[in-house]
Order: sequence, then structure tokens, then C-alpha cells
Amino acid sequence: MLSVSWGTVLWSSIAFIIVVLILAKMAWKPILASIREREDSIDDALKSADKARQELANLQSSNEELLREARAERDSMLKDARSTKDKIISDAKEKAEGEYAKILSSAKEDIHNEKLAAITELKKQVATLSIDIAEKVIRQELSDEQKQKDLIDRYLEEAKLN
Repeated sequence: MLSVSWGTVLWSSIAFIIVVLILAKMAWKPILASIREREDSIDDALKSADKARQELANLQSSNEELLREARAERDSMLKDARSTKDKIISDAKEKAEGEYAKILSSAKEDIHNEKLAAITELKKQVATLSIDIAEKVIRQELSDEQKQKDLIDRYLEEAKLN
């Protein structure tokens, strides 16, 4: 069985108290200081992490705002480009239609003038041919003297009747 020796307990207690006093004087303060220092560094790290998290959130919201603005500007530029394109196309169409109408009108006028010139030329040729034919017919008719006298008499008769 075990027995307790009071002398050993006393000396052990005295040794323990001496060790505790030495540790309290020399080791507890540096240990507590290092623990406090560690707590402070952990608090600083947590504060830095919170600050970094907050800055990151601010940057994200700022980036989202910049993206939103960039998209709005891009949409505005695209809208302006489309309206400019549409205006250029409509101006080109109007100009082309005007040129088409001008060319068509000019062509119609040229065709009309050419037609009139052709009709006039045809009339001249018909008149010339008619005169030539009449001259030939009259020459043949008047080639004989008796025929000439008969023709003159007939015309005189017609003139008297009128």
C-alpha cells in the first residue's frame, strides 16, 4: 500500500512554490507578453483582413459600376453608329432616286426629241419622194403634146365649174 510521507510533501511543496515564484518572476511575464503580442497580431490580422475584404467589396462595386458605364457608353455608341448608318443609307437612296429620275427624264426627253427628229426627217423624205414621183408622173403625162392640151383643157373646165 502507499503511504504518504509528510516530509516529502513539505519539501515538494516548497520546491513547487520556489519554481512557481521563479517562473512568475522570470517566465510568466514574457509568456504573458508573448501571448498578448500574439493576440494583438491576430487582432491586427483580423482587422487587416476585414479592411481588405471591405476594399475588395468596394473595388467590386466600383468595377461593376465601371462595367455598367462602359456597357451604356458602348450601347450609346452602337446606337449612334446605327443611326449614322441608316442616315447615310437613306441619303444615298434619295440621291440615287434623284439621279435615276433625272436620268430617266433626260432619256425620255432624248427619246422624244429623237422621235420628233425621225418623224420630221421621214416627212421630208416622203415629201421629197412625193415630189419626185409627181414630177416623174407629170413628165410622163406631159411628154406627149396632145396629152398636155387635154390636161390643160380639163383643168380649165374644172376651174370654170368652180
